[in-house]
Amino acid sequence: MAHKIATVMGGTGFLARYIVPQLAKAGYRVRVASRHPSRARHLLTQGEVGQIQAVYAPIQNAAAVARAVEGADLVINLVAVFYESGKGQSFDATMVGGAATVAEAAAKAGVRRLVHVSALGADANHSSESTRCKALGEDATLRAFPKATIVRPGLLVGAEDTFFNRFSALPAVPLIGGGNTRFQPVFVGDVADAISAIAADDQTAGGVYDLVGPGVYSFRALIDLMQSVTGSKAPLVHLPWGVAELIALASSLAPVAPPITIDQIKRLRTDNVADGSLPGLEALGVDPTPIETVLPSYLVRFRNGGQYAEVSKR
Repeated sequence: MAHKIATVMGGTGFLARYIVPQLAKAGYRVRVASRHPSRARHLLTQGEVGQIQAVYAPIQNAAAVARAVEGADLVINLVAVFYESGKGQSFDATMVGGAATVAEAAAKAGVRRLVHVSALGADANHSSESTRCKALGEDATLRAFPKATIVRPGLLVGAEDTFFNRFSALPAVPLIGGGNTRFQPVFVGDVADAISAIAADDQTAGGVYDLVGPGVYSFRALIDLMQSVTGSKAPLVHLPWGVAELIALASSLAPVAPPITIDQIKRLRTDNVADGSLPGLEALGVDPTPIETVLPSYLVRFRNGGQYAEVSKR
C-alpha cells in the first residue's frame, strides 16, 4: 500500500484534517490539494516525513487539478463553499463545474476510486442554490466517473465545527423561524472513518451513503444542548423568516463574510434529516457517536470559569 497515492481535493478544510491522517496511517502517500497549500502545514506532520504533500490545485483550474490527481489510486473531493463571494467562488462554478473538473481529470488519469462528498438533502429542485448545486455536482461527478462513491454527511460536529463554535460565542442566539428546523448531526470523526472504509472496500464503488448521527434534534434543541454544556445564559431571540431575510439581504451588501445569507435561510426552511432509504454509517462498520459525548470535549472552553467551574461552585 505504501506506493499508492491519495489526492484530497479541498484538503485544508474541516473534514480533511480528520481524513488525511487516516489515509497516511493506511499507507497512502497523500496529496493535500487546495487553493491555499500553506494552510496545510498542520497536516504535514500527520504521517512519515514526506508522506503528506501540500499541492496547489484550485478546483476551477483544470490543469492544476490534472497534475494533482495524476498517478493517484484514490481521489476524495471535499470542496464546497458555504456562501458565494465576488471572487469567483460561486456555488455553480465550485460545486458543479469544479466537481466535473475533478471527476473528468480522475477518469482521464485512470484513477481507480473517486469519493465525492456532497451533503445530506442534496436536491436539484430545492429553492436553495447551494442545495441544488450539491445535487448537480453529484450528477456531474457520476457522468464523468460512473463508479464514483457519493457521500452525503449531515451537519458536521467536531472541535473545529462552525455551528456550535459560532453560536457558543454569540451574546444572543437567533432562532430563525422559531428554531423548529430538524437536523441529524454527525461526528466528523465518524465521517472520516466511513470514508476510510469506503476507500478500503471496492464493493462500495458506485454507492450513495447518507452519513448521519443517531439523534434528530430541532435547531432549538441543539442550542439548548449547547448551552447545557457551556452554561451560557445568552438569550434566545425568535426571528421570523421575513426579518431574517431582511437581515441577510442587508448583510449581503457588506464587504465582509455575512453572518447569514438568503441561501442559508432557504436551507433552514427544510429539515436536514435522513429518510432511511440509503445506507449509512452502520453499513460501513462505523458505530454512530452521540453528539452529547463529543460536545463537552471542545465547548467547555466557552464555559465561564473554565471546565471545572461547576465543580468549584459545590
